[in-house]
Amino acid sequence: MADNNERVPTVVVDDVHITYKVNGARTGKGSATSALSRIVSRRQAPGVREVHAVKGVSFAAYKGEAIGLIGSNGSGKSTLLKAIAGLLPATKGRVHTQGQPSLLGVNAALMSDLTGERNVVLGGLAMGMTRARIRERYQGIVDFSGINEKGDFITLPMRTYSSGMGARLRFSIAAAKSHDVLLIDEALSTGDARFQRRSKERIIELRKEAGTVFLVSHSNKSITETCDRAIWLEAGTLRMDGPAGEVVAAYEKFTSGKK
Repeated sequence: MADNNERVPTVVVDDVHITYKVNGARTGKGSATSALSRIVSRRQAPGVREVHAVKGVSFAAYKGEAIGLIGSNGSGKSTLLKAIAGLLPATKGRVHTQGQPSLLGVNAALMSDLTGERNVVLGGLAMGMTRARIRERYQGIVDFSGINEKGDFITLPMRTYSSGMGARLRFSIAAAKSHDVLLIDEALSTGDARFQRRSKERIIELRKEAGTVFLVSHSNKSITETCDRAIWLEAGTLRMDGPAGEVVAAYEKFTSGKK
C-alpha cells in the first residue's frame, strides 16, 4: 500500500446515482402499433420499471490499495464497477479516474468461436500490449491459467471450455499486464485452491506494480485475504467503508441477523 504521506488518488466516486430500466414481458398483439404510439407520445412501455441501483455513493481510492466490494445480491456492486470502468454512465454525480480502468469479470467478452490461443493475442492487444510483448508473455499466461494441465485446450475454441476454464484464462490475460485501476468481478470464485492462491498472489504484485485493485466477491475469505480495505454496499447505499476485517465482520453480523 502506498505511504500515507504520498497517497495518490486513482478513483473518486462523488455522490453517484445510477438508474436503469428493466423491460418486462412484451405482448405480441399490436406491438408495432403500440410501440409507434409510445414513441410519438414518449410514454414508457408497459412492464418497464426503473431500478435505482446505486444511491449517492461517495469514496476515494488510492494507489496501492486493494478494495473489496461486498454486499447482498442486487446491492449495486457490479453496477458500480461498470460505472468506474466507464461502461455505465452515472445518472447523477461523477466518477473521476486517474489512468485507464480495466474491468475483468467472469462474463468478460472473449470470442467463443476462436481458440484460447487466439483469444490470448486479441485480449493482449485490447489491453494495449504489443504483439512482441504478447509473444514474450504468452506461455506464462497459459501456464498461469492451468487450462493445459489436462490436455492441449489452448488450441481449442473457447466454446469448448467450462465456465471455470474460461474465467481462469480471462484472469490470466488481464493479470499479464499492470493496470492503473483493475476491477475484478467474481473472477476469483472459479478454479481450484491452487489457482485461487496464485490469483491472490498476483493481485498483491499488481498493487505493487501499478495502481488500485477493486474486487467483488461473495467469498468473504477472499476479501479479507486479498484486500486491506472493504466497501459494503446495501440496497445501493454505502453502508460501511474501512479496514477489510472490520467491514466483513460487520457485514457477516448483519447477514446472520437476517436469517
